[in-house]
Amino acid sequence: MRRTIGGRTFDFDREVAVMAVINRTPDSFFDKGATYALDKAVEASLRAVKDGADWLDIGGVPFGRGPVVTLEEELDRIVPVVSAIAAKSDVVISVDTFNAKVAAAAIEAGASVINDTSGLFDPDMASAVAATDATLVLTHSMSPPRAEPPRPEYVDVVDEVIAFLRDRIGRAQAAGIPDERIIVDPGHDLNKNTYHSLELTRRLHEIVALGYPTLAAVSNKDFVGETIDRKQGERLEGSLAAAVFCVLEGARIIRMHDVPATVAAVHMVEAILGWRKPAWTLHNMG
Repeated sequence: MRRTIGGRTFDFDREVAVMAVINRTPDSFFDKGATYALDKAVEASLRAVKDGADWLDIGGVPFGRGPVVTLEEELDRIVPVVSAIAAKSDVVISVDTFNAKVAAAAIEAGASVINDTSGLFDPDMASAVAATDATLVLTHSMSPPRAEPPRPEYVDVVDEVIAFLRDRIGRAQAAGIPDERIIVDPGHDLNKNTYHSLELTRRLHEIVALGYPTLAAVSNKDFVGETIDRKQGERLEGSLAAAVFCVLEGARIIRMHDVPATVAAVHMVEAILGWRKPAWTLHNMG
């Protein structure tokens, strides 16, 4: 589980990576376009790195319903910010896209991870990533991106997510992507209701048993808000609780909006597990 991604190496047996969310969209469900402007996106990215983020996840098109975003528009949102960050930091840069052409351009600009939340909806995605040294995140979702989602129904949500991920892993391997460049994500809330997402969280170890580093994207999701009765912008405590539980279940990449709080929580968990030394020790040390 030791992975070199971009310019950094992670020991996922004893280390949790914090992935910061940076949205170059005017209609982000969380920040409502606060990092849509290029300078704001770069500023937020570098601040996240200073706050301890290991990865940045740059998105130019939301997965859910919304106005059409052309290929040219998505490229214009993604490529300049990736180039600007890559010139100033060795942080791992991930791009959240379901378009193979955007993925290829982003990698050329300096991204080292493609976070495909559609689960290879674009038939050219796997081959586009395979032609590079980039890592691919395979995420479970049922409906096409930007479409009206169907009412999700599962006999056993965890079993069905595992079957989907196994299929997508096979497609990625067939395209030439080696196992050491594959990460899986069960897709909390993507075509899932709150009960489904809670069960995925509770049984995340079954996803981890696939043998690939597992990403958990739980920050500010609706399953958190519905569970603790909190509106958007008021879900930090629930998001942190879900993230910590996912780490204990085996997740090794945590995609979160609030970087300082997440870094503190992750460092505490790593210390409790014996993976990290305390920053300093004075209490009752004599």
